[in-house]
Amino acid sequence: MTFVARHALWSDEQKDAAQRLRRIVEEKNLEVIRLAFPDQHGILRGKTIIASEAIASLESGCSITSTVLAKDTSHRTVFPVFTAGAGLGVKEMEGAADVLMVADPTTFRVLPWAPGTGWLLCDLHFSDGRPVPFATRGLYRKALGELATRGYDFVAGLEVEFHLFKLDDPHLGAEDAGQPGTPPSVSLLSHGYQYLTEQRFDQMEPVLEILRRNIVALGLPLRSVEVEFGPSQCEFTFQPKKGLEPADNMVLFRSAVKQIARRHGYHATFMCRPKLTNLFASGWHLHQSIVSRANGENLFMAKAGGEPLSEFARAYLAGLLDHARAATVFTTPTINGYKRYRSYSLAPDRAIWGRDNRGVMIRVLGGAGDPATRLENRVGEPAANPYLYMASQILAGLDGVDRKLDPGPSADTPYETKAPLLPKSLRDAVAALKDDPFFREKFGAAFIDYYTHIKNAEIDRFLAEVTDWEHREYFEMF
Repeated sequence: MTFVARHALWSDEQKDAAQRLRRIVEEKNLEVIRLAFPDQHGILRGKTIIASEAIASLESGCSITSTVLAKDTSHRTVFPVFTAGAGLGVKEMEGAADVLMVADPTTFRVLPWAPGTGWLLCDLHFSDGRPVPFATRGLYRKALGELATRGYDFVAGLEVEFHLFKLDDPHLGAEDAGQPGTPPSVSLLSHGYQYLTEQRFDQMEPVLEILRRNIVALGLPLRSVEVEFGPSQCEFTFQPKKGLEPADNMVLFRSAVKQIARRHGYHATFMCRPKLTNLFASGWHLHQSIVSRANGENLFMAKAGGEPLSEFARAYLAGLLDHARAATVFTTPTINGYKRYRSYSLAPDRAIWGRDNRGVMIRVLGGAGDPATRLENRVGEPAANPYLYMASQILAGLDGVDRKLDPGPSADTPYETKAPLLPKSLRDAVAALKDDPFFREKFGAAFIDYYTHIKNAEIDRFLAEVTDWEHREYFEMF
C-alpha cells in the first residue's frame, strides 16, 4: 500500500482530484511539478520534481529536511536540532531528520508564468503518518474542524495591500550575500498620495496588467485591482471563499506576485513598512463570516431591527476583541508591522469595533437582512501567516460565542474610546500571547512555545543590531 492509502490521508475529493491531476500533467505535457508547503512564516518552501517522478510518487510523499521548521525569518536555524528532541521535544526531528510532504491534489495548478510547470500544496507528516505538529496548515484545519462539528463553515475575503517597485539593482555581488543578504535597490512606479485616481492607476497599469492576467490564469478569485494611497502601493481584493481555500489563496498569491514581478524587472514586497522615504504602510484586511453548512445561511446577518449583527455575530465579535492582544502575534508577526499601529490613521491602535469605521480594529459591514454581513478585521499585516491569522480568528470568535460575551457599543471615535491598547511591539505581542492561557490550550503548549521561541530569536537579533537612530543619537553626543 502507498503511504497515503496506509494512513488514509486523502478524502474521496482528493482521490478524484489526483486522477484529474494525472490527466492534466499528461495532456499539457508538463515537465516539472513544484511541491511546496507553507512554513511557520507563511512562506512556501519545497522541491521541484520531474513531472513523471512526481506522478509516480504522488501517494508516497516527498522527503524534506525538518530543519525548515526550525528557522526564523533570516533562515537561521534557531533550535539545537542536533540535541535530544532537536530542541523541540520531538525525537523524529533530531539530527535534521526528514519529514514527508504529502500532496493535497485539490490544490493543483499549472503555473502560467513558468512554462511546463505544475504546482501542488502539501501537508507535512512523520514517517508513521502522524501530522507534524508545527505545520500551520494542519493547525488551521483543526480550527475549521471545530467549526464543522458545530455545523458551520468559515468564509473569508482577502483585501491585501503591497508595494510594487522597478528593480534597479538586485545586489547579487558576492559581497551582498548574507543572512539576510543586501536588499535590492528600487525606484517608484508612481509618486502616490493620490487615492484611486485614474492617472496613478494608468501609470502602474502595465505591470498591474501582467500581475492581473497571471493571477486570473492561476485560478485565484480576483475581484479588483486598485492603486493605493502610498507611493508605488497597490491593493488586490479577492472573492470570499470557504475553509482552507482563502488561506491557500493568500500564500499562493504572495508567492506568485513576487515571482511574476521579478521575472519582469520589478520587485514586489509584502513588508508592512519598507524603509524608503515617504512610503505608506500596508495592511491586510480580513473579511470574515460564519455560514451554516446545512443551508448556507450567514449566521452574522441580523434578521430585523436596528442592530447590524445577529446575537451570534455580536458574541463572535466580542471574542475577537477579548483575545485581540494575544492574537496580535498571529495577525502581525514581524517587528516592522507594529510601526503601522498609529493613532488617527487608517490602522487601529486598540481593541474596539465600529460600524463602517476605518479607524477601528473590527469594522462591521452589512445590516439586517443583508446576506453579505461580515466583520472586517483591519489589524493584520500583509506578511502574516494566513493559516495562523484565520485560525486565531475562528478560535477567538467561538470562545466569545461559548461564553456569550458582549462587545459593547460601537466606537464612533476610535482613537479616543477607552479600550485595551494593541501591543506596541512584537516583544509586547509575544508577552501577551505567553500570558494568555486560551491560545495555549487551543494551539497546544508545544506550538506556542515553539512559535514564540522563533519570534524571540528574531527580536534578539534585532536588539543586538546597532541602528541608524542609535548612531545619530549617541555617536557625537557621548
